Amino acid sequence: MLQFTERKLPSFFYLCPMRVTAKELAVLLNGTVEGDPDTWVDRPSKIEEGGTGSISFLGNDKYESYAYQTDASILLVPKHWMPRKAVQSTLIRVDDVYAAIALLFKQFGQAPDLEPAGISEQSFIHPSATIGSEISVGRFSIIEANAQIGDHSIISDQVYIGAKVQIGKHARIYPGVKIFHDCIIGDNCTIHSNVIIGCDGFGFAPQADGTYEKIEQLGNVIIEDKVEIGASTTIDRATMGSTIIRKGVKLDNLIQIGHNVEIGENTVIAAQAGIAGSTKIGKNCQIGGQVGFVGHVKIADGTKVQAQSGVASPVKMENQSLFGSPAFNYTDYVRSYAVFKKLPDLYKRINAMEKKLREKEDQ
Repeated sequence: MLQFTERKLPSFFYLCPMRVTAKELAVLLNGTVEGDPDTWVDRPSKIEEGGTGSISFLGNDKYESYAYQTDASILLVPKHWMPRKAVQSTLIRVDDVYAAIALLFKQFGQAPDLEPAGISEQSFIHPSATIGSEISVGRFSIIEANAQIGDHSIISDQVYIGAKVQIGKHARIYPGVKIFHDCIIGDNCTIHSNVIIGCDGFGFAPQADGTYEKIEQLGNVIIEDKVEIGASTTIDRATMGSTIIRKGVKLDNLIQIGHNVEIGENTVIAAQAGIAGSTKIGKNCQIGGQVGFVGHVKIADGTKVQAQSGVASPVKMENQSLFGSPAFNYTDYVRSYAVFKKLPDLYKRINAMEKKLREKEDQ
């Protein structure tokens, strides 16, 4: 695995018109060059688009055909990949293509700092709030009473931070984020635009006359260190206690997390997933897009759930792969689907067999 913290690209590589060569990239990536070491690039590209001066990659065998078609100047490939046809790109062979790409994207994405230096005069910070050193607070942002902001954090424009909120060091909070009272955000967290943290959970008590009485939501949300939350995701505060997002969790856009949910360490969840209240998801889980979880269930560590599945019961065995609605073992689902899609033909064949049996019985 590449050690990202030990090497940096040359400063001219950061989104400017100058060029970096295959030889320089190979040094950065612990790779080997196959082709012209002086081939230059100044931007990344998808393998199917390419273009002179671009760098692309082959990380999945199903895209191999594009490796023989692309006109990208440099192509990152696995160290032991053996091409079956001629490749016009200069190759850089690396141990881990995706790790190499992650590093390159991080460097390509270092745009000039457009955040206001220091605290904007158009922001409002309550006199009782505690503000760390070397932070930025953007225009029209509000920081309420007794809130705490850690050192080196960046608060973009139009961010609302409620009373008694605690935000750790090196936080990056994008425009339009709303963090309501008493919530706690750890160190090195990234919260993308329009995320809402700590809004009321969906709690209502049915009444005898058919109406619903709101149950006050008295808890908070705790987000531990190194969590990244995608745009327009909503995390409800707990009814009592805390909704908890553990260390290293990565959440995509447009996810709904209900009150008193707990997400375990290093779990990743794709877009449009929904998790009903009081469900506990283990650590190192991988949840696909549009997956739904019922409330009050516990999901074992290492569980993988395919996109658009519905999880309606507890998952007790670790490291299972699930599919379907209601979701069950992935392999069993695929086998069942192989039969299911043949049902119309089987139905016709059974009808034909029954018809023949009736004809014999009538003779």
